[in-house]
Amino acid sequence: MASVLHPPVTGNLVSGTSASDLLQSSSNGVSGVPLRALGRARLGMSKREFVIIAKVRKGKKHDYPWPDNADENVKGGVLSHLSPFKPLKEKPKPVTLDFEKPLMDLQKKIIDVQKMANETGLDFTEQIISLENKYQQALKDLYTHLTPIQRVNIARHPNRPTCLDHIFNITEKFVELHGDRAGYDDPAIVTGLGSINGRSYMFIGQQKGRNTKENIMRNFGMPTPHGYRKALRMMYYADHHGFPIVTFIDTPGAYADLKSEELGQGEAIAHNLRTMFGLKVPIVSIVMGEGGSGGALAIGCCNKMLMLENAVFYVASPEACAAILWKTAKASPKAAEKLKITATELTKLQISDGIIPEPLGGAHADPYWTSQQIKAAIVESMDELLKMDKEELLKHRMLKYRKLGGFQEGIPQDPIKKAHMKKRTEPSTPRPGNLELESEVEKLKEQILKAKESSAAPPDLGMNEMIEKLKNEIDYEYSEAAKSLGLSDKFVVLQEEFTKARNSKDQLIQPALLDKLQELKDEFNQKLHTAPNYKSLETKLDMLKEVSTAKSISEKNKGASPLQLEIQKKYKEILDQPAIKQKLEALKAEIKNTGSSGIEGLDQDLKEKIGQVRKDIESELADALEPLGLRLNKVPVPVKEKVDELNKESIKIIEDVISTSSDLKRKIELLKIEVAISGKTPSTESKSKIQALEQEIKQGVEKAISSSALKEKFERLKAEIAEVTSSEGKDGSVLPGSTPEINYEANRSYS
Repeated sequence: MASVLHPPVTGNLVSGTSASDLLQSSSNGVSGVPLRALGRARLGMSKREFVIIAKVRKGKKHDYPWPDNADENVKGGVLSHLSPFKPLKEKPKPVTLDFEKPLMDLQKKIIDVQKMANETGLDFTEQIISLENKYQQALKDLYTHLTPIQRVNIARHPNRPTCLDHIFNITEKFVELHGDRAGYDDPAIVTGLGSINGRSYMFIGQQKGRNTKENIMRNFGMPTPHGYRKALRMMYYADHHGFPIVTFIDTPGAYADLKSEELGQGEAIAHNLRTMFGLKVPIVSIVMGEGGSGGALAIGCCNKMLMLENAVFYVASPEACAAILWKTAKASPKAAEKLKITATELTKLQISDGIIPEPLGGAHADPYWTSQQIKAAIVESMDELLKMDKEELLKHRMLKYRKLGGFQEGIPQDPIKKAHMKKRTEPSTPRPGNLELESEVEKLKEQILKAKESSAAPPDLGMNEMIEKLKNEIDYEYSEAAKSLGLSDKFVVLQEEFTKARNSKDQLIQPALLDKLQELKDEFNQKLHTAPNYKSLETKLDMLKEVSTAKSISEKNKGASPLQLEIQKKYKEILDQPAIKQKLEALKAEIKNTGSSGIEGLDQDLKEKIGQVRKDIESELADALEPLGLRLNKVPVPVKEKVDELNKESIKIIEDVISTSSDLKRKIELLKIEVAISGKTPSTESKSKIQALEQEIKQGVEKAISSSALKEKFERLKAEIAEVTSSEGKDGSVLPGSTPEINYEANRSYS
């Protein structure tokens, strides 16, 4: 850089010689002295009193931005060197999503077998092929049954190809254009001209980074107002020159910091929306990742919107929606399903006009193949849109958005409701307290006792209503306990998984789901005692147990035959006789005075008294039953004890079999789930499933308990009972130390 100092000029300079005459060229120098020789030296000319100071600044070797050895035949032309977007020097690290972890086990096995084959030199081709087939099948099963939240995670995958990746893959030539003509160039929005099959397009897209450094530079794909104004400038440019516009949408949303709001983020988005509806060139938008709110819509008002298979498009992210509606971001899977944000759902709603397929594993599994699918979709859509004239294009774009949503006509609206447009919420009925429920249960008990005393039918309807009410209250308490323990979301997700598994009729995933259910049940039971409403839950469970027991006894009595009721009536009349009643009261008082808890602790005199009272009762009962044609047989107490012992042993063996057999456990859990899902009115399919499971469980238990020792005990006990029955006393009396049993004559039976 040269600077010239001008002191008072005299001499020859006044005569007309200018400084330009002195500085003729860089080769001639000043007054014949080359500038290179001058360097940083100060030259003084005393005669002319003229001083020149020259400073040489070190700069670039050249003024153009591409390198000296630029390849002229590079794809995209020499101008492609202008783009700062270059291939990464290192391959991105593989990232495994949570739901993909089961696939990694198979992949690891394949690698281990290949490594073993290389080390040992043995041929493991068949094993490797088998494992690879399993891997491909598992990959296909996984990616054909993705949940909405899993698609959200794929759309956000850090290795997913970006806007420029796709542009360079599908264009023959591309030059990136920069700046909003207001002093800014937002790197989160990329724009440029490119050609596909010889046809020029204006490309506008949201660009994320491929690593942390690029993401920071690109602001994680969140544009500022400068980016939207840059996109707007390119839209005007394309409209003026007649270039069709292709936009790539991939952003979590517009950047919402204070500076962006000060610079008019909302105004910039609104301006883009208004302008895009008036552009007279075809517009095709490709949602290649996540399209978040107005930040995506600002470059998405198009004639045709196409979505990649695993892309999402939403007004609010699932996490934000869950935080608003359910006060926790953990409910994001539920929010993702309710929002209808996947390509399939949006195509059904006619928001998206088509789905572009992705390879198994997502677009990052094969970026070039995905780009070619995008290219084919763009060409097909543009061929269709370019046949329309300008007026048809504008009308087509307007109708695309006008047809969204549903409309009902001809239904009269209440003026007040029409003005406020808010549904009237029904007043919620207050839940009954524990004291209120206890009083209702006590009243029901009194009614049951009165019915027993009067030999009337018990109040079945009241019991059913109370049981239903208590069940609802207990369900509410359980749900509140789950909420307070932070497990309600897990239950909801698991319930949805069970429903989907049942609908898909896929029995392979049932054991895994049952394991999840068991783990969740164990966790809930372990933490239940810490719930704030645990005491209230216990109280209601006790009340339900009491009412249910009363109902079962009532149903048992109700199902008894008239003869049984007659026998019970006779027995009650005998016990109510004054003499018998006095003897029983005296015996109770004597037993209480001894302080003994069982018959073993009583003395011999008291035992004889008990035996005498028993004889009196049995004698009275035999006389009362004689008019009915019934007689009493003796069944010794030891025989009855043996029967009870055999029953207990059988029950214990069955419990041991179930606890040790995982197959029986699984079938019982499946039976419970099937019964719970089918409800009170099961379908024919559910009934057949329940019957099949019950039969399998019975067969499994019978097979497990068919031990020879148990059979021998049963046969021996059966013979002993038959012997006792045949050796009945001639007078039909009951011997001491035996329990009375009623036997009927030929055409009567009683159990």
